[in-house]
Amino acid sequence: MTQLTDLAQGQHYPAGALYIVATPIGNVADITLRALHVLGLADRIAAEDTRNTAQLLARYGIAKPSIAVHEHNERSAAERVIEHLRNGERIACVSDAGTPGISDPGAKLVDAVRDAGFPVIPLPGASALTTALSAAGAWVQAFTFVGFLATKSKQRAAQLQAYAKQPAALVFYEAPHRIVETVRALVDALGGDRQLLIARELTKLHESLHRCTLAEGPTWLAGDANRQRGEFVLVVEGAPQQEDADDAHDALLAMLLEELSVSSAARLAATLTGASRNALYARALLLSKSAEE
Repeated sequence: MTQLTDLAQGQHYPAGALYIVATPIGNVADITLRALHVLGLADRIAAEDTRNTAQLLARYGIAKPSIAVHEHNERSAAERVIEHLRNGERIACVSDAGTPGISDPGAKLVDAVRDAGFPVIPLPGASALTTALSAAGAWVQAFTFVGFLATKSKQRAAQLQAYAKQPAALVFYEAPHRIVETVRALVDALGGDRQLLIARELTKLHESLHRCTLAEGPTWLAGDANRQRGEFVLVVEGAPQQEDADDAHDALLAMLLEELSVSSAARLAATLTGASRNALYARALLLSKSAEE
């Protein structure tokens, strides 16, 4: 173990810098060696909840002065952090769990510190987002991270409508008291056929991962009250790819054919749309002949 800690201790940690430190999302063993070293080296900790962070650090035998940096004071707290950085201190920024700035405070602090001319140094580690995606499977090739949806039904419906046709999988965070309502809203907005991964209490004692269709989600959650407890990550399959109609790009091709040959028009249309060049060539040829007739 000493050799492993030496790997972290032997690296360079500049003073007057903000360190963005990921902390465990549940299992306290999921802390990196470099995070432990920086938390011990830092002059003070910028924490979302100073009490929670003090309890976590105590598990590792670390005690540090702290600054509260949460969603209601992040801009004003950034001024205090910058003053400490001007004095050459190292500041470690942590959230209550996971990676700061990912649906947690930290992003505004990063902006302010960088605008003030001080370095921001990220330390990777636990994240509920990547933890859930790593266990989702091959049906998730690309993803859009949405985070927490709006709590009001009309705003939530509008958000989901904007994402409804995206081919990338959608990733949401949700709290226990809204999980059933949110999954029902997903069914209403996206239909019931898409795959759904319900990841609950990741890395904790009662961790569970359940894959089903969106239509089956509310029934599964209702089947056992325990399934509605804890913190959730929802991964929803993206919209199915739809084949373009044969005439989908006729307007573009017709415009290009006014100035270009059939081959050039098809090549440029393929670049602009991502559609098959051969299919576009055949369509451009047809349009060209129709125009001549």
